[in-house]
Amino acid sequence: MILLSILALLACFILLARVVDLFFISSLDKISKDLRLSNDAAGATLMAVGSSAPELFVALFAVIKPGDHQVIGIGSIVGSAIFNLLVIVGASAMVRKATLTKIPVIRDLIFYSLSVGLLVLFIWDGQLVMYETAILLCVYVLYVIAVVYWRKWFKYEDIQGDGEEEQECNPKGFLGLFDRVLCFVFPKPKHYYLVFFISIVIIAALSWGLVELAVIISHELHIPEAIIALTVLAIGTSIPDLFSSLIVARQGRGDMAVSNAVGSNIFDILVGLGLPFLLVMVFSGGSIAAGGDLMSSTLILSGSVILLIALLLIQRWKVGKLTGVVLLLFYLFYVLNEVLKLSGLGLVF
Repeated sequence: MILLSILALLACFILLARVVDLFFISSLDKISKDLRLSNDAAGATLMAVGSSAPELFVALFAVIKPGDHQVIGIGSIVGSAIFNLLVIVGASAMVRKATLTKIPVIRDLIFYSLSVGLLVLFIWDGQLVMYETAILLCVYVLYVIAVVYWRKWFKYEDIQGDGEEEQECNPKGFLGLFDRVLCFVFPKPKHYYLVFFISIVIIAALSWGLVELAVIISHELHIPEAIIALTVLAIGTSIPDLFSSLIVARQGRGDMAVSNAVGSNIFDILVGLGLPFLLVMVFSGGSIAAGGDLMSSTLILSGSVILLIALLLIQRWKVGKLTGVVLLLFYLFYVLNEVLKLSGLGLVF
């Protein structure tokens, strides 16, 4: 049972990655052009919302699944936020050096710092209540308004990349079996709105499978669900963000890569937590339990925000190999700490 569950978990992660790599990014690029969105606005909204769909659906399925598994939803979002900020921004910086446009990055960092601050404040007492989730959703509405009007309020130029990398459906090699199935399911690229919709449906289905498999693996290995969510699920559900950011980073659109990672985190915290938990509390009442491992990881998330801001200020809004190495090492420290917790040897956090 445990071997089959792990293999199924890996298959879900691979399918998530292939859906994004082959279909999701190209459809989002075309939709953003239809809407005439700038690089940073597209990264902070459409790409962030779409590639964060796994975290949103995982949180939703975790809270509606009988048996008090909401810790999986919160854990996957907090762990994913740490992964996005440290690994995705770090890996994008390693792929290609970029000078960020300061004004939109400042916008995203302001709202992201506010999101993390609210999360720490709200789960400090070990639970989330209805009005707190409503506040999270309201802050996201303010963020979307800011994204739409930011260019009008503060003038800045959109950095252009080298052009899009078109991914072709070419079922060869190890991933050929997965690609054949997906190529059969998806329509032609010219129907990109339908491609986008089918991508979201498949991501939702895979996210439901991830929640079920996480519960099975946690019980079989006697590992707390929070640890599984903060590490394994967080990394797996962040694969779409990683792929989309690396693709645009290779194109020279560093602003879009950073906006995608930070914008995804804003969406994860404000909507990924706020919407599912608000729906559950509206229909069933009560509150959502949160604390323990989640609180310590949230504090690490706060520290990672401070670290990123410090690096950007020191390097004058440039990201390169130094930024990438520092962020990736910090994430390695975090994962090592979570693993050591299992044996009771956790570090400070």
